[in-house]
Amino acid sequence: MKMQLYEIAGAVSAQNDITDWQTVEISSVAFDSRELKPGALFVPLVGERDGHKFIDKAIENGASAIFWQADHGEAPTNVPVIVVDDALKALQALSKHYLLKINPRVVAITGSNGKTTTKDMVASILATQFNVTKTQDNFNNEIGVPITILSMEPNTEMLVVEMGMDRPGQLDFLSRLVAPDVAIITMIGEAHIEFFGTRDKIADAKMEIVNGLKDDGLFIFDGDEPLLQERAKTVSQRQLTFGHSKEDDLNVTAMTPTSVNTTFTTNVWPDTTFEVPMIGDYNVNNALAALCVARTYRVAPEKSAAALLNLDLTRNRAEWLQGSQGEQILSDVYNSNPTAVKEVMAAFSKTPVDGRRLVVLGDMLELGEQSDALHAGLSPAFDPDVIDSVYLVGPHMHALYDRLATTFDADKLHFYQVDELGTLSADLLATLTAKDAILIKGSHGIHLESVLATLRTTD
Repeated sequence: MKMQLYEIAGAVSAQNDITDWQTVEISSVAFDSRELKPGALFVPLVGERDGHKFIDKAIENGASAIFWQADHGEAPTNVPVIVVDDALKALQALSKHYLLKINPRVVAITGSNGKTTTKDMVASILATQFNVTKTQDNFNNEIGVPITILSMEPNTEMLVVEMGMDRPGQLDFLSRLVAPDVAIITMIGEAHIEFFGTRDKIADAKMEIVNGLKDDGLFIFDGDEPLLQERAKTVSQRQLTFGHSKEDDLNVTAMTPTSVNTTFTTNVWPDTTFEVPMIGDYNVNNALAALCVARTYRVAPEKSAAALLNLDLTRNRAEWLQGSQGEQILSDVYNSNPTAVKEVMAAFSKTPVDGRRLVVLGDMLELGEQSDALHAGLSPAFDPDVIDSVYLVGPHMHALYDRLATTFDADKLHFYQVDELGTLSADLLATLTAKDAILIKGSHGIHLESVLATLRTTD
């Protein structure tokens, strides 16, 4: 981005006179004083910690200007200041102004699972013929989406925005903020069921993504999900469905999984074979959603196929890595919920392996009162004839441990508390061989990334 301070002041309805600083040029926006670059506008957000306490650090790191909330008293005088009622609302207003100024096409993506992978796929495909900006990391909420918008280069033609949610109304706000040309729902699962209670209510909340959809926009969704089929009837905009049913607008006609990738063909481009460097039917579904976007913006199938094959994936999503013993590790340590676990377990159980398949699962967080039941409900995904050993971490996983104890031998089933990750790592290192494959998955709050790091250390 590149804006002078007078333009920013107008966009956020500044309460102070910035005449003396109006030509100061801003090249980026940051809310973390440790990560800003010279030329940045520092936004001191007020949350668990008050960003105003880090103004001096921001100035020291090169901030060219700052927002200052009017309720925080006298503003500093050693840096250009824009006084606003609320720093977060000012950030959002500025992003809306900049979005209208650059005026890219906007693709907004949500879903209980797959939204980050689908974002990466859509961005990769569109980048074959457009200038694209996409959400980085997990910047997918009321703070992250504005930051994503403000990260756009002036020549951006396509903005691919991931949108997360953990409460009703959140996607409504984000959708109206970005006014998408295309809105995608990847699927409905149990993520955040603690806050919503039922999958029906999760579906209602996910459908908020169409609330800001342009009148001539496009709604893309999983056509095999009855909850979305029913709710889509209320959407007046054009629609495309994807899935495995012949009734879906874009559907799979053949699919071949291997241990590291999946190839497939579709009804729309029967002569093109697509390949994604990931396993699982669910990743094929994510690719189908992205291919719906390719079809909409007339990206040639051969370009889309090359883009999917050479994906630039966000870190810490399901990816194959090699451990220090030579074992293959399927790492998915960023987040977890029942649907995601079942899907990755189904894919992992089909993975060809010369040795054993081992599974490490950490607690799935934010499942509320249903947590133990949902953990125990994972048991059908574990076939003792396919999975050799299971390592479970966290208090809720004990419900699954109790259920699996009826089918797994005692020496094949292991349980650890969250503070016993060191012991877990040592136990794994003592048994793993170069022929084995191991799945590691859990909510980020369990910190299984430390186990992954230990398994990959060669010292």
